[in-house]
Amino acid sequence: MSLKKSVLIIIVILLIDQISKIYIKMNFELHEDVTVSSWFKVVFVENDGMAWGTKLSDIFSFITDKSAKLILTLFRIAAVTGIGYWLYDVIKKQKTKTLIFAISLIFAGALGNIIDSVFYGVLFDDSYGQVATFLPNEGGYSGLFYGKVVDMLNFPLYNGILPDWLPFFGGKQFSFFDPVFNIADMAISTGIGILIVFNKRAFPKK
Repeated sequence: MSLKKSVLIIIVILLIDQISKIYIKMNFELHEDVTVSSWFKVVFVENDGMAWGTKLSDIFSFITDKSAKLILTLFRIAAVTGIGYWLYDVIKKQKTKTLIFAISLIFAGALGNIIDSVFYGVLFDDSYGQVATFLPNEGGYSGLFYGKVVDMLNFPLYNGILPDWLPFFGGKQFSFFDPVFNIADMAISTGIGILIVFNKRAFPKK
């Protein structure tokens, strides 16, 4: 796969990701949701931490929330820089299309979430009880590097009472799949999934 095709994939994913996030941010209040079907909902949430909303300050009590956010954002920037170099290297060495495609997805997704983390705190005001505005006169809800990642996709595939015959969990309330995520997360997960499932095709033995 050529560099041009890889860049095109990255641009398309970034556009879809950012357009969907900006639309949600400027049309939904925080935690507002729309039920599309029994198994798909659009839910506006903001993630201030890592996967599943986990913060470094939750793990290390001596770190403040503000410091944890800055560390996480800087780590993301360093990580996406490394992924970008990896992508450039595999394209230069003409590695497999599968590997280049997977890394392109991961890079695009990581970059999409970094845009939120770095800029959204400056570009938007908060969404608590209101629909956010773009470039508000009074300034954004936070500073540079302190933005929150916008998530909106939720697929509650099952929500009900488990059968009584199941050991330990029978008769209890159970829901699957609860996490809310975005297009960038999907790109990252898909890229990682390709590397795992098609590992031999991505990294063929000489």
